[in-house]
Amino acid sequence: MESSPPKIEGNCGGRVSQEQPNNPLHGVKLKQIVEDLYEYYGWEQLSFHVDINCFKNDPSIKSSLKFLRRHQWARDEVEALWIEIFAES
Repeated sequence: MESSPPKIEGNCGGRVSQEQPNNPLHGVKLKQIVEDLYEYYGWEQLSFHVDINCFKNDPSIKSSLKFLRRHQWARDEVEALWIEIFAES
């Protein structure tokens, strides 16, 4: 008899609470973070809070994602701002 593969529930296999119970970014994609911050602040105010050129010069979601994926220090700042605004409410 062959055993069937384990049943996976949802996208995380039902393990979210065990693996990262205190990580507010768990399951939140970078694109969603940038979109949330853009909707909350707009590009001008967002560039005031996180001083990076991709939020100042011809900003777009696509260019911001490209920059943030290449520069961890900038991504860390953006994620920290998102946590401050959206995760601690």
